Amino acid sequence: MIKTAMLMAAMTALFGFAGTMLAGFEGLLIAILLAIIMNLFAWYNSDKMVLRMYDAKEVSRGHPLYEMVANLSLNAQLPMPKVYEIQSDQPNAFATGRNPENAAVAATTGLLKRLGQNEIAAVMAHELAHIKNRDTTIMVVAATFAGAISMLVNFAMFFGGRRNNNMGFIGLIAMMILAPLAASLIQMAISRSREYIADRLGAEICGNPLWLASALTSIQGFATKIDNHKAERNPSTAHMFIINPLHAHAHDKLFSTHPTTINRVAALEAMVGKLEPIESTRQSSIPKTGRKRCLKKPSG
Repeated sequence: MIKTAMLMAAMTALFGFAGTMLAGFEGLLIAILLAIIMNLFAWYNSDKMVLRMYDAKEVSRGHPLYEMVANLSLNAQLPMPKVYEIQSDQPNAFATGRNPENAAVAATTGLLKRLGQNEIAAVMAHELAHIKNRDTTIMVVAATFAGAISMLVNFAMFFGGRRNNNMGFIGLIAMMILAPLAASLIQMAISRSREYIADRLGAEICGNPLWLASALTSIQGFATKIDNHKAERNPSTAHMFIINPLHAHAHDKLFSTHPTTINRVAALEAMVGKLEPIESTRQSSIPKTGRKRCLKKPSG
């Protein structure tokens, strides 16, 4: 959390600095106003936009995925999120929503077809961990700031940038290149740090870190071979998925939205024998089948 707070502070400082240097005090005011408008819009609409972008279809009570998420939500002590299915052969999943009370989880048909029930449960637990940690909110704000910085530097020429900036024309051009780049790097660093935290909490929610380690390995293997065409057309959403749908980098590079799967698996394997699963004391209104039977890997 401290690392995330520092990165968010850096993003905010970069935003204000870019506004001030590009167009003086007027630029700072424009930057603040732009950030407020964009964050408010993203706060209320980002989940609907991304679900529509992927043609996600909501599933209801009685669907196996819905029942699984319902039981995991009890373990996580979370309100029941909406559950969606996405038509894509690439196994993957993401969470979205402005808060736990207005959240959704989505899984691809490839995930449901290609992974075992234990692995699917671990993936959905990971997504619920993002909701519990409010990562969906954090990443919306980070993405909005990064987008606002890009818009700000593009507008600089039209809003007095040449007259009011303190850097001269060369400095202005440099800022127009470096500010969006720095914002993207900070955004990616926030995304990577949140994945490790969600992995740990997800393992606690589902009760077995090896389930998630196995799921990550499986998804990574399929993701390098199977394209997610909608993600390829919308690369700005790649950070939302449990594994980079654009074929993740081999190392934790600056320009990677996800940590390397090898490092994530190693961290999960280190949890074996040290994990205390979360157990909810609340009663489900959904008929329970029992964790072992519900998450049992299907035969064949």
